[in-house]
Amino acid sequence: MPSTTTTPPRQGTPVQRPRRTPRALAVLAGLVTTGLVTGAGASTAAPPASEAPAQAVLSTRGAPLLDVDGLQFRDLDRDGALTPYEDWRLSAAERTEDLLGRMDLAQRAGLLVHGTLSTSGTTYDIATAANDIANRHVSTFITRLSAEPAQIAEANNLVQLIAEQQPLGIPVLVSSDPRNGFSVTEGQTVARVGTTAIPDTTGMAAADDPELTRRLADVVRQEFRAMGIAELLGPQADLATEPRWSRINGTFGSDAETASEQVQAYVTGVQAGTDGLGADSVATVTKHWAGYGAQANGYDSHYYYGRYATFPGGNFEEHLVPYDGAFAAGTSGIMPTYSILQDLVRDGQLVEQVGAGFNSYLLQDVLRGEKGFDGVILSDWGITGDCPLECQENRPPNRFIGPWGQGTPWGLEDSTVTERFAVTLNAGVDQVGGTSASEEVVAAVDAGLLTEDRVAEAAGRVLLQKFQLGLFENPFVDPDEAERIAGNARFQRLGDAAQAKSLTLLSNTDDLLPVSKRKVRTVYLSGVAAEAAAARGLEVTDDPAQADLAVVRITDPESGPDLTGLEPTSDQADVQALEAAAAAGTPVVAVPQLDRPLVLTGVVETADAVLANYGVSDEVLLETLFGEREPGGTLPFELPSSEEAVSAQLSDVADDSADPLFDRGFGLSYEDSRHR
Repeated sequence: MPSTTTTPPRQGTPVQRPRRTPRALAVLAGLVTTGLVTGAGASTAAPPASEAPAQAVLSTRGAPLLDVDGLQFRDLDRDGALTPYEDWRLSAAERTEDLLGRMDLAQRAGLLVHGTLSTSGTTYDIATAANDIANRHVSTFITRLSAEPAQIAEANNLVQLIAEQQPLGIPVLVSSDPRNGFSVTEGQTVARVGTTAIPDTTGMAAADDPELTRRLADVVRQEFRAMGIAELLGPQADLATEPRWSRINGTFGSDAETASEQVQAYVTGVQAGTDGLGADSVATVTKHWAGYGAQANGYDSHYYYGRYATFPGGNFEEHLVPYDGAFAAGTSGIMPTYSILQDLVRDGQLVEQVGAGFNSYLLQDVLRGEKGFDGVILSDWGITGDCPLECQENRPPNRFIGPWGQGTPWGLEDSTVTERFAVTLNAGVDQVGGTSASEEVVAAVDAGLLTEDRVAEAAGRVLLQKFQLGLFENPFVDPDEAERIAGNARFQRLGDAAQAKSLTLLSNTDDLLPVSKRKVRTVYLSGVAAEAAAARGLEVTDDPAQADLAVVRITDPESGPDLTGLEPTSDQADVQALEAAAAAGTPVVAVPQLDRPLVLTGVVETADAVLANYGVSDEVLLETLFGEREPGGTLPFELPSSEEAVSAQLSDVADDSADPLFDRGFGLSYEDSRHR
């Protein structure tokens, strides 16, 4: 069975080999038959280490093992000798330098793209992955596979199996968007299956406990590594200043200092400390540098019409503050925003009017120069793709991906794909997200648009992190261990406690909450599973007039032509349920999910109690309503009182709407209600 621990065994302990499932063997045999798996390459021997440390944990499915000085090493290039990059006793930098010197331009170019593992049922399209790895030399991929943890682990093992058979045996780094929260949005999160349920990051900000955030992030780390995922495309350090913006639920709220503390705690947990990446770490890619939370009118910058972030309040510098927490924790990656920072003047100069992934000032001068960041800069997805007229005219509710594919080349719409590759890499991006087209890197060099030295620099950064993460030693994982670790009872107890601590009590008329188990026997539910109530011995009715209590979840309305509206209205089924319960005279608890700062004026006027959430299970919700848990959250942003107030606020300034319904930081407790 493969090992998922990073504690080295005692010297002489046999190296653990992952099991070869029949499916894995069949896939490998097919790849050899079709010629997609290639043979070994040449190598030179590494000098012996002066002192032999304890044996590193190794996992292999085909690479031979070498015995040197009483220790074992993976013979990735299959030359029968210990090549320096195979020698885990050397530093990651030394190994990177050696391996980089053995790679040609095409192989280096493969490190500069971040492809996608296309899914097929509960695994991947292995033929496509094999072509990308063997023929395009791609070794970094995002997975959006939503499946049981053991299935994800096995699928990732198949990809590592293909990579192991290549001439240099460079392991794949598999990345993922967040997959532990409650919100699921295409291109932003992955539906949670089998992993621990924790509140969305806005809920962590509401709980206002950085140590809790670190512990939750540590759960994410352990579950990701158990499934063979070594990079998280997160956290978001964006500042939630434009309330209509659709990505607020991925932020840590509107206060820059609070967000910085939370980001630092989150990165620390995911990366297993602040001393850089190690074999226990999951690399973080903090995003979206910078100012993405100031989107004009809250528009989505995946679309051409939403390509601008605006700064009418002159508050750009505040949007950089949360990243300081990421830098303090040693974030390994940064992802630039799609957005053009419209007409932004900084240090007396107009910032170039191109997306941040093409912007050398934002990446070289500010990020690398002022902030001293030296990790991997990974572009957001699709910035080198085409956006023809059909794409430019596309708006919600249509998907941002169309027959043209995904194209977000804002400011370079008229350039060729090769030119965009050259511009983004020259601007400072090390890896282009959402593409396997490594041949475009080679084409840019051949056209004189990009130097081989720049390719080597970027490739070195990517390789270095693979070594630091221990992937060259132990790329395979144990599916059974993934199943045991992900979503285990201890992790879920922490997740449940965090959900409750994030719940934010906004109103509680006549101390309705917590409700009495003796007085509430029959409930009317909307958006809450009847099974969860029945498990508590409650009777569920479809007639609110027959209920002792009504519990109604309220969802984000996403109303209007651009899906930016914030006010729940009677057009929604959940609001209709709320109004029906109130009209029946039944005590009613409204439970709005604050994916964004909703306008809850009507909800507060209608409901007897309002308990806001940022992702909460039915079980934890009911336990809180019945007083077995207590809500502990405060608002991570203000809640506006009207859509008109939202329209008048400044996109880059936090919490500045006129006469807000609730201020940031507001939140009642049951104790508050008892002593009013």
